[in-house]
Amino acid sequence: MNWTDRGHFINGRWTGGRGGTPVENPFEETTFAQITAGTTGDIDAAVAAARAAFPGWAATPPLERAALVARVADGLKTRMPELAEVIATEVGTPIKIAGPVQVGLPMTNAAGTAKAAESYAWEREIGNSRVVMEPVGVVAAVTPWNYPLHQAVAKVAPAIVAGCTVVLKPADLAPLNALMLAEIFEAAGAPPGVFNVVTGPGRVIGEHLATHPGVDMLSFTGSTGVGGRLAALAARDIRRVSLELGGKSAAVVLDDAELEPAVKATVNACLLNSGQTCSALTRLIVPAGKMSKAAEIAAAVAGRMVLGDPMDPGTRQGPVISSGQRDGIRQMIRAAESEARLVAGGSDTPEGLSRGYFVRPTIFAEVHPDSALAQEEVFGPVLAIFGADDEDDAIAIANNSRYGLSGAVWSGDRDRAERAARRMRTGQVEINGGRFNPAAPFGGFKQSGYGREIGVFGIDDFVEPKALQF
Repeated sequence: MNWTDRGHFINGRWTGGRGGTPVENPFEETTFAQITAGTTGDIDAAVAAARAAFPGWAATPPLERAALVARVADGLKTRMPELAEVIATEVGTPIKIAGPVQVGLPMTNAAGTAKAAESYAWEREIGNSRVVMEPVGVVAAVTPWNYPLHQAVAKVAPAIVAGCTVVLKPADLAPLNALMLAEIFEAAGAPPGVFNVVTGPGRVIGEHLATHPGVDMLSFTGSTGVGGRLAALAARDIRRVSLELGGKSAAVVLDDAELEPAVKATVNACLLNSGQTCSALTRLIVPAGKMSKAAEIAAAVAGRMVLGDPMDPGTRQGPVISSGQRDGIRQMIRAAESEARLVAGGSDTPEGLSRGYFVRPTIFAEVHPDSALAQEEVFGPVLAIFGADDEDDAIAIANNSRYGLSGAVWSGDRDRAERAARRMRTGQVEINGGRFNPAAPFGGFKQSGYGREIGVFGIDDFVEPKALQF
């Protein structure tokens, strides 16, 4: 793949193009592109452009703003093959998954957000008041590397529909898709300054963006530790913040559920994108008497995963993003081997793979609910299985976490499953394998963050209600 660094996208123009910061292919373990390392001066220029563009964009009718996002959705569709290849290369997601998930999902979200603007209540009559929904202002969007395009679009699309202007700082490890998104905005006719992208080190320019006096709101997706730090920095100026952070999501299998489909679905959800999914189902809670059978089923599913080149259509699990990520996951696996029963995988290098940052699909059974493996986000292809005495015990184990992003419940009785789901302290719950809904709100409880993304709930995150009394 040939990549030409055009630099940052600021005020409708490309600037920089200095290169110098490597982007690595985690399968080849080689640098395949160079990008410009942004400075605080680049952030200042991008924020100034967004600040200058804000009054005019805020005054643009909502349906015109939505029309821009709809054109961006069309652009994503047109460039889907190219975007899928880029994300497969920089993240390691298998190409078979990168197309429909890494690109297809943000394309759907952009189109859905544009459509939601048509029915959104931009003005509401309440008694003698007219409540108008005004854009919050200039938004700093800081996004992660695991689903880089999806997380960018989940912030940018509703913010722009709401009338905000945006400065996007993508993750250092997977920035190329964000620069392609800037090209799509440029082709879609975005006015200068409405959408800006600056690449570079998060510790320097990300923190500068979070504390910039010209920024009205910070929207961040990433680790709980970094999110907490950025929120604390933003709080100095009482800056509005939306956070989508870590997860340790649980799938609860009740005693009247069919065990095999529930376990298979949970393992597949856990291993998606090499386990690098904040909402991954990484905890499986089954009736204690079915522990051995559940472990056997889970191990069989893990054993059928095909690891290899992300560009091979037969690959189901690619490498993790970096050597540091791989080493950290393996360290957590080794630590867990003394606390639980290893039934599949482990910390050693997968057989037959001489290169790539791979981690074996790993299953632990008989995990204690208070152990490190039960409580800490691994962010890798590792599943922990717990035994529960009854339904109350299963829900207690599920809620025994500082996180609350996603979850699942399986039962032969749908009403019973729904009752159990309502007891789980988490942002969303799949019932009996319910499909992901790209129009439903996405976000978490507790240390998984606050705020919601996607659809009308995403628009809500980027507006301020103003009451006019008559």
